[in-house]
Amino acid sequence: MAFLARALRHSKPYLPSRGPAAGASCRWISSTAAAGSPEAGAAVAPADPEMPPPREPVGGARVELPPNPEDALEVFVDGHAVRIPKGFSVLQACEVAGVDIPRFCYHSRLSIAGNCRMCLVEVEKSPKPVASCAMPALPGMKIKTNTPIAKKAREGVMEFLLMNHPLDCPICDQGGECDLQDQSMAFGADRGRFTDMKRSVVDKNLGPLVKTVMTRCIQCTRCVRFASEVAGVQDLGMLGRGSGEEIGTYVGKLMTSELSGNVIDICPVGALTSKPFAFKARNWEMKGTETIDVTDAVGSNIRVDSRGPEVMRIVPRLNEDINEEWISDKTRFCYDGLKRQRLNDPMIRGPDGRFKAVTWRDAIAVVAEVLNQVKPEEITGVAGKLSDAESMMALKDFVNKMGSDKVLCEGNGPNPPADIRSNYLMNTSIAGLEKADVFLLVGTQPRVEAAMVNARIQKTVRATQAKVGYIGPPADFNYDTQHLGTGPDTLVEIAEGRHPFCSILKSAKNPVIIAGAGLFEREDQGAVFSTIETVAKKFNVTRPDWNGLNVLLLHAAQAAALDLGLVANPTESVKSAKFLYLMGADDINLDNLPADAFVVYQGHHGDKAVYRANVILPSSAFSEKEGTYENTEGCTQWTIPAVPTVGDARDDWKIVRALSEVAGAPLPYDSVAAVRSRIGMVAPNLVRVDERETSVISAEVKPPVKQQVSPAPFKAAVENFYMTDAITRASKIMAQCSATLLKK
Repeated sequence: MAFLARALRHSKPYLPSRGPAAGASCRWISSTAAAGSPEAGAAVAPADPEMPPPREPVGGARVELPPNPEDALEVFVDGHAVRIPKGFSVLQACEVAGVDIPRFCYHSRLSIAGNCRMCLVEVEKSPKPVASCAMPALPGMKIKTNTPIAKKAREGVMEFLLMNHPLDCPICDQGGECDLQDQSMAFGADRGRFTDMKRSVVDKNLGPLVKTVMTRCIQCTRCVRFASEVAGVQDLGMLGRGSGEEIGTYVGKLMTSELSGNVIDICPVGALTSKPFAFKARNWEMKGTETIDVTDAVGSNIRVDSRGPEVMRIVPRLNEDINEEWISDKTRFCYDGLKRQRLNDPMIRGPDGRFKAVTWRDAIAVVAEVLNQVKPEEITGVAGKLSDAESMMALKDFVNKMGSDKVLCEGNGPNPPADIRSNYLMNTSIAGLEKADVFLLVGTQPRVEAAMVNARIQKTVRATQAKVGYIGPPADFNYDTQHLGTGPDTLVEIAEGRHPFCSILKSAKNPVIIAGAGLFEREDQGAVFSTIETVAKKFNVTRPDWNGLNVLLLHAAQAAALDLGLVANPTESVKSAKFLYLMGADDINLDNLPADAFVVYQGHHGDKAVYRANVILPSSAFSEKEGTYENTEGCTQWTIPAVPTVGDARDDWKIVRALSEVAGAPLPYDSVAAVRSRIGMVAPNLVRVDERETSVISAEVKPPVKQQVSPAPFKAAVENFYMTDAITRASKIMAQCSATLLKK
C-alpha cells in the first residue's frame, strides 16, 4: 500500500488552467521513461472525438507510468481512457482522470479502511456500487462516477452519516473548512428522513492540544490509523459495536505523541479540533502566509494564519522532500510565544540596574561609543539558534571589520567541523532515509531533536522492517530499537568489528549512520567523528551511489552558520570578551564572562541572556521578517513576513548595519538583495532557494585525528522537547505541554 500512497504526488500542474478554447491535443500525464511512445503521449485520451477533452488530474497530480508497458493498464472513467500503473485503486484512477471522488475515511498516506462508503461508484458488470478506495483497478474496467445509481448511493450514505450528527455548525471550529459540510452540499440529498433522537458520546481528554467533541465523530478511523502508522503510538482505538461504537483511548490517558496535532488536520469533521485555537477565529477571516518553521533544523513547510497583527494558528504545507504534510506539535502550537515577553523598545540599563526605554539613536550611540573604546581582539559576536543567514552574515562582516575574528553560533561547539559540508549535513536527505535498511543512531534522539526526521525513520521501519541500533542514554523510541550502549566505547567496538551489531551492518544494502549535533559540544568530538567515519568506511556506508553518513542538526541557524564560517571557540571567545554582542543567543554559557564586560542583547524575547545585558536592541521574529534558513539536509528556504513587527523592533541585519554606520565601519549593503549578494560570495548555496546542494568534496581529504576518544557517555541534547528556544519558552501552550505530557 505504500506504493499506492506514494504514487499520486502533488506538485505544480504541468499546464495552467485552461480556457474553454484549449485544444484537445494537450498532453495530460507525463511519462519519464518512454516520452516518445504513443502510450506516454496519450496517458489520458478521449475515447470518442465527439466527447469533450478530459480534465486535469485532481490537484495537479503527476503520474509516472512504469517503463515496462506490461506494468501499466488502461481503464475507462466516464468514457475517457486512462493509463495508470498496476496496483492503482479505482479512486486513484478517477483522480488521474480529473474526477474528484468524495471520501471521508480514505487518506493517501494511511492504510485503506473502506468504512465510510462515501466513495461509491458504479462499475460496469458489477451488481451493486463499489467502494472505489478499496477496489483495485483492473484492465479494461469501465467506471462511471456520475450515474443515478452512484448519486443515489452517495445520498444514502450521507443521510446515514447525518442521522446522528449534531447541528453544531454555527459553534463548530471546523466550520468553513469541513469535509462533511462541503460533501453534504455537493453530494447529499435535500432532506433527511430520520426523526429519532440523536445519540451523544462522552468527550475524551486527549491533553492540552487536541479538543474533542466526540458526538460529531463519524468513525472514519483516520485518527486511529494516523496514531499507529505515522505517529507510532497505540493511543487511540475503536471501542464498542453498532450505534455504541466510538473512538477513544483504551484506558483514560492523554495522547502523548509529539505529532498528535496532525489528527486535527486529518479529521474530516469537527470531532478533533485545536484546543488553543477553539472559538478564536473562522478560516475566512485569516490571511495565510506560506513560510517555514524555525523551531528545529528540519525547516518544515508551514502556513501561518494571521488576523491583523496577531498569529492565530500554524498549519502544515505539503513538501514531499521535508515534512510531507505533517508537522510537530512544537511547530504547530508555539505561536502564542510570539506575543508574550516580547521586547518592544531599545533599552539601556541605568546606574540603578533598571532598564530604561530610549530611542534607537541613543541606544546605538551608546553601543558605538563603547565599541570604539575596547581593543579589537576583545570584541565577540554570538548568533542565536533562530538567526537567519542575512543577520549572521552582517554580524560576521561587522565584527571582522572592527578587527576581530571571534564570531560564533551557539550550539556548534568548541571546534565545529566546518571545513567540509558533508561533515555537518544530512547527506542522505530526509526523503532518502526511506531507502535505508539499517540505521545506526549515535548520540541522537530524533524523536525530540527532529520529530519529522523521526517520522521518516518510523515510516521506513514500518514499511521495510529496517533494523535500528542506538548508542546513547536511555531514550523512548516509537519503533523497535536495539540499545547497543551509552558511550563511545560501543562505537569503537563496532569500528573494530567486535560488536554483534556488525553482522547487521555488514549485510545491509543501504546502511545509514545518523550522528547527533549534541556531539559538537564534546571536547573529543574530532575523535568521535573520526571513529564514525571509520565505521562508515568499514561497512560501505559511503560509496559513489549512496552516502549514508549523516549529522542531524538541532537548530535552524546551525547549517547556515557553518556555511558562513561562524566557527570561533565559545569558551575562549567569551572569556576574553570586553564587548559581547548577543544576537538572539540565550543558551550560551556566560559564567566565564569578565564582570566588566559590556553586553549588548539583540533579540525578540526577554529570555535568559537579557538579565546580563547592558543594552537591549529589539528585533523581529521569524514570522515578521524575510530571512534565509538552511535545514539539516542543506536545503535553503525563505521565511515570509506574516504579521507586522512588534513595537519599535527592526530586522536583525538592519540593526547591525545601522550600528556599523555609527561605529565608523559601515557595511557595504543597504537592502536584503545586497545582503544576499554578499552571502552568494561566501556560500553560493544559500542563495539557491528550495534547492538542496550536496557536498562534492570527499571526507577522505581530512587529516588524521590524533585525539583519543573519551570514555564519558553521550548526553541527551534536548532535555525538554517543548521548550528549546526563546519562542517556545515564552509559550503558555508549550508550558502546559511540559507540565502535563512530560510528567514521569
